[in-house]
Amino acid sequence: MRGLTAIVRPPSVALAACELTHFARQPIDVARAQAQHASYVALLRALGATVEVLPAEPDLPDAVFVEDVAVVLDELAVIANPGAASRRAEVGAVAAALARHRPSHRMLPPATLDGGDVVVVDRTLYVGRSTRTNPEGISWVRALLAPHGYAVEAVGVGACLHLKSACTYLGEGVLVANPEWMEVTAFGGLEIVPVAPAEPRAANTFRVGGAVVMADGFPRTRAAIEARGFAVHAVDLSELQKAEAAGSCMSLVFRKRATRGDEGR
Repeated sequence: MRGLTAIVRPPSVALAACELTHFARQPIDVARAQAQHASYVALLRALGATVEVLPAEPDLPDAVFVEDVAVVLDELAVIANPGAASRRAEVGAVAAALARHRPSHRMLPPATLDGGDVVVVDRTLYVGRSTRTNPEGISWVRALLAPHGYAVEAVGVGACLHLKSACTYLGEGVLVANPEWMEVTAFGGLEIVPVAPAEPRAANTFRVGGAVVMADGFPRTRAAIEARGFAVHAVDLSELQKAEAAGSCMSLVFRKRATRGDEGR
């Protein structure tokens, strides 16, 4: 079994000037956000990931959200062209880090894509049509990945920032979702665990090995996930959530590339 790598970047001192789409701006305690991020990184390590920490970017408020600038698959890395122009300066450092792990393919304008709009289910990528990801971006990803045997399906996104704000894949054929925020019918064949009605933002989770990681504060949705047999680890992200953040957006987690000794495992 191959191990996991996680790429992260600490919150910027400029975090309070982050891009916001669906949230009203609130004061952000950057020191507290940095402490919460440190606990998040510690959890990734405790769950067995090898964590690579990129330097903080004091002039880039959203740089902590590394997931949005890339999509990492076993065969390659897609280097995104983020939908918000203010975020495009984040790409270079993440692309350089990923180049040590995967062949990379960089998206160029007019195509745009945020990695937070991509939910990977086995050999299918579900890509959200959002304010950050445009049809050209979806078509570009489809053309890039078809030779590698991946299908790409577009999914409408409603009153949330990214597709992963509305749904994430738990594994084993199970999706946790807020059906009010996305076209849940696009995921035919998967078991849907709906978020609790009082917890509309609870659908963002991600896998680290055999564990599911999610933000703290969603007890009913967590219980529903655990009832399906998943081990859940919750982490306090309350200050970071003011920046329209969720759990998955602050890391790129992927399997280490197979070596000769790994073949057949």
